[in-house]
Amino acid sequence: MNMPQPEEMCLLTDLYELTMAQSYFEEGHNEQATFSLFIRKYPPHRGFFVSCGLEDVLRYLESFRFSTGAVDRLYRAGIFSDRFLEYLKGLRFTGEVRAIPEGRLFFVNQPVLEVTAPIIEAQIIETFIINQVNLQSLIATKAARCVHAARGRRMVDFSLRRTQGIDAGMKVARASYIAGFASTSNVLAGATYGIPLAGTMAHSYISSYEHEIDAFRAFVRGFSERSILLIDTYDTVAGAQKAVEVAREMAARGQHLRGVRIDSGDLAALGFEVRRILDAAGFHEAQIVGSGGLDEFDLEELSQVGAPYDAYGVGTRMGVSGDAPWTDMAYKLVRYNGRPVLKLSSGKVSLPDAKQVFRFSEAGRMHHDVIALHQEETEGGEPLLERVMADGQILGRLPRLAEIRERFLDEFGRLDDRYKTIRDPAAYPVEVSAKLQSLTEELRHQVAAEELEPVRQDRELGES
Repeated sequence: MNMPQPEEMCLLTDLYELTMAQSYFEEGHNEQATFSLFIRKYPPHRGFFVSCGLEDVLRYLESFRFSTGAVDRLYRAGIFSDRFLEYLKGLRFTGEVRAIPEGRLFFVNQPVLEVTAPIIEAQIIETFIINQVNLQSLIATKAARCVHAARGRRMVDFSLRRTQGIDAGMKVARASYIAGFASTSNVLAGATYGIPLAGTMAHSYISSYEHEIDAFRAFVRGFSERSILLIDTYDTVAGAQKAVEVAREMAARGQHLRGVRIDSGDLAALGFEVRRILDAAGFHEAQIVGSGGLDEFDLEELSQVGAPYDAYGVGTRMGVSGDAPWTDMAYKLVRYNGRPVLKLSSGKVSLPDAKQVFRFSEAGRMHHDVIALHQEETEGGEPLLERVMADGQILGRLPRLAEIRERFLDEFGRLDDRYKTIRDPAAYPVEVSAKLQSLTEELRHQVAAEELEPVRQDRELGES
């Protein structure tokens, strides 16, 4: 299957976005609408989320248009009217976006992004926005948990080969770097985003040589400055002893063995034994890298016993957020044509109207957040949603990746550990302002009176 061309990205949407758009168009129903993007509940063991994916959304919206080729594809589908298809040829995104910047923390029911635009524009872009922000925030959150569990050890993204496709592999590298990973094995991501590269060798490299030590010697001849040897192909302890022999040979040439990697077995026990072997031979500076199906739960256990690893390579479980591979992120209409609206479906109630989130801190630590109406003033709180797009154009300079990463590290360092605990974290306090609560209740009663009560009365009359 061919990859979609840039001019076809407008078609990366669900069919019902376009059928609704045609109905809006035919009915002349295209006033200003505000949609909120938020997550209703935490996946298991989560206590926070990391905002990620905004840059991709903004770049998409700024270039959003239906090319002639895209419209032709819709015509061949035989679903849409000629008038609507002609209208799509001139459609652009002309709206406003307010969002929590990438790298900042957010919590359940808080809008991480709000779009205000004519409803046709705001509706069609729903699928792309959820697709990008949901995945990237999910992965950044998983990666942040891994970083926290590793307690200061360097983290390397090894996930590319098992992520869910090419785009996901690229976005995982970026999201994990924002969340504190030091490097990635993904060469294209390194070149695209400027992320440092890291990697050693595979077991196939070792087994392609007749003897393990021959493989070690061959590798360090070409990569003495990147000499981390994979020692668990046959027996980890024996591999460590051979690595010491190679380290002595390198020292005689004025070189230094950088370290070894263990990719299987009891990582805690093997880590201690390999550290003992390296230290006994005088190679105290040689590092140990751990890998092999790790995620934050494994890293937490290794940290608790003080396993002597200097770095970890984390792949599949981080790259697909293995224990929690999805969130219930939603993009809901909260205001239309000057009228606040809400959804009352069971278990899926939404907060009405355009909003702002205020963050309160005490003694430099995050203390609590308040979800308020957009125009509210809340003394002492820092507003999180920033205006990042107006009239369909990005406002100001997009931050560099290193800046986003620093923003995350700063804010994550100000979140108390009880909210970052790997299992069963405490719930960070998020309040709803009195004005927003009042509006929500007012609309509930209004909907009950106008939409539910007449149906109830008709049902009772039919039964009498």
